[in-house]
Amino acid sequence: FKGGDTCEYLLSSGRFLGEKVWQPHSCMMHKYKNSEAKNCLIDKHIVFIGDSRIRQLFYSFTKLINPQVKEEGNKHGNILFEDKSASIKVDFLWYPEVNGSMRQCIKSWTEGSVAKPHIIVAGAATWSIKIHNGSNEALTQYKINITSIAPLLEKLATSSDVYWVLQDPVYEDMLSESRKMITNEKIDAYNEAAVRILNSSSRNSKAKVKVFSVSKLIAQETIMKSADGLHLPESSRDTNAMILMNVYCNKIMKPIDGSCCQPQPPLTLIQKLAFCFFTLSIIGYLIINLIHRNNYRKNKSCTDLESGEEKKPAISPPNVSTLEMLLHSFCKLGLIMTYFYLCDRANLFMKENKFYTHSSFFIPIVYILVLGVFYTENTKETKVLNREQTDEWKGWMQLVILIYHISGASTFLPVYMHIRVLVAAYLFQTGYGHFSYFWIKGDFGVYRVCQVLFRLNFLVVVLCIVMDRPYQFYYFVPLVTVWFMIIYATLAVWPQIVQKKTNGNCLWHFGLLLKLICLLTCIYFLSYSQGAFEKIFSFWPLSKCFELNGNVYEWWFRWKLDRYVVFHGMLFAFIYLALQKRQMISEGKGDPLFSNRVSNVLLFISVVSFLTYSIWASSCKNKTECNELHPSVSVVQILAFILIRNIPGYVRSVYSSFFAWFGKISLELFICQYHIWLAADTKGILVLIPGYPMFNVLVSTFIFVCVAHEISQITNDLAQIVVPKDNSTLLKRLLCIAGFFSGLLLFSAMQDQSRH
Repeated sequence: FKGGDTCEYLLSSGRFLGEKVWQPHSCMMHKYKNSEAKNCLIDKHIVFIGDSRIRQLFYSFTKLINPQVKEEGNKHGNILFEDKSASIKVDFLWYPEVNGSMRQCIKSWTEGSVAKPHIIVAGAATWSIKIHNGSNEALTQYKINITSIAPLLEKLATSSDVYWVLQDPVYEDMLSESRKMITNEKIDAYNEAAVRILNSSSRNSKAKVKVFSVSKLIAQETIMKSADGLHLPESSRDTNAMILMNVYCNKIMKPIDGSCCQPQPPLTLIQKLAFCFFTLSIIGYLIINLIHRNNYRKNKSCTDLESGEEKKPAISPPNVSTLEMLLHSFCKLGLIMTYFYLCDRANLFMKENKFYTHSSFFIPIVYILVLGVFYTENTKETKVLNREQTDEWKGWMQLVILIYHISGASTFLPVYMHIRVLVAAYLFQTGYGHFSYFWIKGDFGVYRVCQVLFRLNFLVVVLCIVMDRPYQFYYFVPLVTVWFMIIYATLAVWPQIVQKKTNGNCLWHFGLLLKLICLLTCIYFLSYSQGAFEKIFSFWPLSKCFELNGNVYEWWFRWKLDRYVVFHGMLFAFIYLALQKRQMISEGKGDPLFSNRVSNVLLFISVVSFLTYSIWASSCKNKTECNELHPSVSVVQILAFILIRNIPGYVRSVYSSFFAWFGKISLELFICQYHIWLAADTKGILVLIPGYPMFNVLVSTFIFVCVAHEISQITNDLAQIVVPKDNSTLLKRLLCIAGFFSGLLLFSAMQDQSRH
């Protein structure tokens, strides 16, 4: 809202989420690992100059570089730290008072005889209060001394990062007798003097001493846990050190989840071309719309003044042409993409870190469950996994996944394991749905393939262009796209075995089972041969689609995590359709799927299996080990859910229209959340209304759902135009699309070259 530099917010304001998680105002703070800290500070010299509180900050900072550092140095002397592997020097210089000695030290850095440190962190005051027993004369002398030091610090700020740390409040009840004169009133007076004097001579200059005042806010919340009432507890010191690291390193390392102090990324060539395209689409649509309206006005019916009769219009209201529909769709899409860019690329709206609590995840789950049950209607058909039921299934799963993402519930392992089952269930539906279509219809035409590929990938391709992100970043779409092509290839390759063919000869069933066994063998081989998998997807141009951060490991990990579930979906579809063909199941309204005895036994087994999986997932201790078992066991809970949902006739005959509505736009919801509901590429939360978390979520959610629904309609409209049924026209469109992607690859290569 205020714009400006997010570094100022990081250094001056924020609040605690829970007990230990610090949330800066308006931006996100990255938690730096040791390796990242070393990469950022390589060949750097950092100096901490001040009293025992600055020494504490020095130790916390050095531990970010090397966690093995121990606080063993001389408490009232200089302490030197060096990391030779990265050529990093971090020094603590003992100057507990702002006096002539500190001034002389700082002056030596401005005269050129001594190399200037890259980062200077200074601050002192409590010793002056203590030694002079809190006298007013000491405060006056402090003002004089800091006035003499200020120009030197401002001069250093032209070439180095200079921070002045304001004094933290004390917990007066815990102070020893020798420190009783250090009161919060005195500390406030010293801080006020420092803030007023520093940068007073360079108010209009960009080179300023950065005032580190956020430490005061942190201390106000945590000083009660201090061991002596003066020094901060370790967790608070670590937070201050992490803030310092973010202030300096975010602009260098550019972490996705560290939006504080990061400049807005410059527009790429592809983004500029996309902006021009959408602008021209908007202008073109407005011109065509204006021309049509003028023509309609000229020819609309009017009354003949002489005869008093109404004349009929010479031309009827114009039908919407293909060009107008195309421009209208791109016009809306252009406005929506502008909103995407402003939310997650421009520094216009605020962003915050996620913070998980059980209530933030489970209470919204209860809300949507109540809403879903309230909107219950009868289904049009009562078949297993009918259209309304699968839309409902997608809908409630998508809503749970959205709540999981915004609440940061991935840190809670039992929830994570259950969400993995929901993702697997989506892929199960991919296997079930596409297998059923090809098996029943026997339609392996190009039109069907192009329609599916367009609907799956259109939004992601646009976002890759507008948001400057690789295709693999939106991992779920590449996953379902590749699995669709695998299903198509499995069934389309000679011999094409479909239901119609098996009606004449049952032996064809064994041919299909042989195909499925071959598919399972290939999946098994690739899942245990990372090298072979990476070779396949490292060939250009596949590598451009599936690489993330320079390699395809992330793609291999995502594919491997749910490698069997699509096969399970295909196998389930085959068995179900075979039973249906032989009328071995009853799908009448209100009828149980099997005989009462069989239905009851299967229901009991399903409920036990469902609960057993949940108990196992809830008892998981190690994410890596559970992920290894997940591909083989996730199908247990999926099949258990399908049987529980479909065996009782009365349950199969109803569905939730609330969940089904969301299910129809589930793909758009999943993709759009990356940038206009969450922020920083899902790492944080978008803040449209600061200070009101619940109201902010309501407003951003409403916009997010409306946008997803609109994009779904745009995709459907464009699919009819871009992918026509006429084969010759479709071939021409495919050539145009191939040309478009060739140009995109060319511009992408040019961008990569310019970046390097």
